[in-house]
Amino acid sequence: MTLRLLQRVAPSRAVIAATHDGAYLVPGVDSVRALALRAVGAGQTIADAVAAAGRGEAVDLSALFADGAIGSPIDHDDPAHLVMTGTGLTHLGSAEGRDKMHRAAAEAATQTDSMRMFLEGVEGGKPAAGAVGQQPEWFYKGDGSQLVAPGGDFAMPHFAQDGGEEPELAGIYLIGPDGTPHRIGLCLANEFSDHVTERHNYLWLAHSKLRQASLGPELLVGTPPEHIEGTSRIMRDGETIWEKPFLSGEANMSHSLSNLEHHHFKYALFRRPGDIHVHFFGTATLSFSDGVRTQEGDVFEIAAAPFTLPLRNGLTRAAAETVTVGVL
Repeated sequence: MTLRLLQRVAPSRAVIAATHDGAYLVPGVDSVRALALRAVGAGQTIADAVAAAGRGEAVDLSALFADGAIGSPIDHDDPAHLVMTGTGLTHLGSAEGRDKMHRAAAEAATQTDSMRMFLEGVEGGKPAAGAVGQQPEWFYKGDGSQLVAPGGDFAMPHFAQDGGEEPELAGIYLIGPDGTPHRIGLCLANEFSDHVTERHNYLWLAHSKLRQASLGPELLVGTPPEHIEGTSRIMRDGETIWEKPFLSGEANMSHSLSNLEHHHFKYALFRRPGDIHVHFFGTATLSFSDGVRTQEGDVFEIAAAPFTLPLRNGLTRAAAETVTVGVL
């Protein structure tokens, strides 16, 4: 049985559990984080915690989603304690698009750092059980204030040179009271980035990633599928201007999830009890690699089974800001 968790945000907060035979409210909790804390405290899996809570009122997921009543599948009362990070060059084929961006700055006979990192991941990103594999590229995206709800709009900073989609999976984690990371589940994600800034100089990758991101409404619980196949598209004025399939899951990756998790959580500052971590696992499919330039008003849509609801986000640009640094 495939269990998915969602968070209803209107008319009141509630957790929804969804399976093949319907969707219902989970009694006694109003957030997935609270449910996960309950599971950790009881020494249960989150699926066991859902079963122990019993079945509440049945709900119509499609109607709630259409009404905008479904929010991000994870959040935190204090957004500073939700950490968003990610890894790149993790998928088979992901080096091609990145290499295209960086090749122009390198001599034709020189292998780029991106290609070297990708090949090192192919060779050592899936170590044997108990072994430590090659560490991946890693980046910081922001805290919970950067998380855009499903159906919400991305706001490019006024200084951004691009606002491009990245269709992928994200792992959602709770740090337990003893500092142990617990994976709650996986969700669809749009790891929104500025590819023009990154292309200018790969050392600007950190700048290009300090953008908003959005998570699909459903959090998939349990053993992750080895193979996930979905579709990423961009719509402009009601017309699809770009569409392409994307692959994810370990069968399509050069790193195992456990290796990516090890190299993130090996840092003690990422094991602070009570924190939530959203970790983006990367993609090999970008419209930017196909020469698409997004515009304000565009709508991104990402969909993939076994998730039943798509992730849609519009594109806007934030107003210019003037920042003055005071001297104390």
